[in-house]
Amino acid sequence: MGERPQLLNLAYRMLGSLAEAEDAVQEAYARWYALAPEQRQIIQSPGAWLTTATSRICLDLLGSARVRRERYVGEWIPEPVPDRPDSTDPADRITLDESITIAFLIMLDSMTPPQRVAFILHDVYRYSFEEVAGIVGRTPAACRQLASSARRRVREAPAPATPARQAEVVRDFRKAWLAQDIESLIGLLDPEAVAIADGGGHAQAFLDPIEGGENIARRLAWLAGRSPAGLVIRESTVNGQPGLIAQLNGVTNTVYAFQVADDRITRLWVVRNPEKLTLWAD
Repeated sequence: MGERPQLLNLAYRMLGSLAEAEDAVQEAYARWYALAPEQRQIIQSPGAWLTTATSRICLDLLGSARVRRERYVGEWIPEPVPDRPDSTDPADRITLDESITIAFLIMLDSMTPPQRVAFILHDVYRYSFEEVAGIVGRTPAACRQLASSARRRVREAPAPATPARQAEVVRDFRKAWLAQDIESLIGLLDPEAVAIADGGGHAQAFLDPIEGGENIARRLAWLAGRSPAGLVIRESTVNGQPGLIAQLNGVTNTVYAFQVADDRITRLWVVRNPEKLTLWAD
């Protein structure tokens, strides 16, 4: 069971959903305990076996995810995780690094399932291509090509701001938003910025992306003017990056993640689906 935190971290990066990651890890353990005792005894590295099983389960889930997304209400955003270093629950201990930001997970989601799995296993977890091939079911050369294609996508993405600079931009954004200062919001948003919300059909959210910094600023100012009493916007860490959360009477009902490049916000992700906010309850 000591392998569980690492398996959960791996599965979350592959699936972008903590709930699905937990299911994948649970299924891997179910397969382990379904082996006869003599079968388990001859496995030299149970951790490697569980990693292979979890990766294959994730690969299958990724293959069916696109079908499930067609039935999803509105836009789909990866499940955000908070920074909870003092938690003793392995489900809360997702290692926060550059491979877990919402922007990075969104990029991973644009890849094919084999590309995503090969890239995460090799570039993030440093598995050899021979090991990746045994998991993905392709030749080492094919896995090398998959990871290379994925790596090009990563290199083509805009260079992100440093966490310190992003924190400054997010702090200024919060201040302007609460003041309903449209001009300041427009100055903080890239002219080509896009805002995407995920309510999943369980919470009110705009269904289509809002394009353009000015359109986003005006929509945000409009929402600020209609905020219910007791709503508080706080700075928080979202997937290892500076972000915001909205709390109504002390309960988090919205998480805001940002992509900042060249000192301006280029992407704003708004997660309102309560099924994706279970870790934010406190």
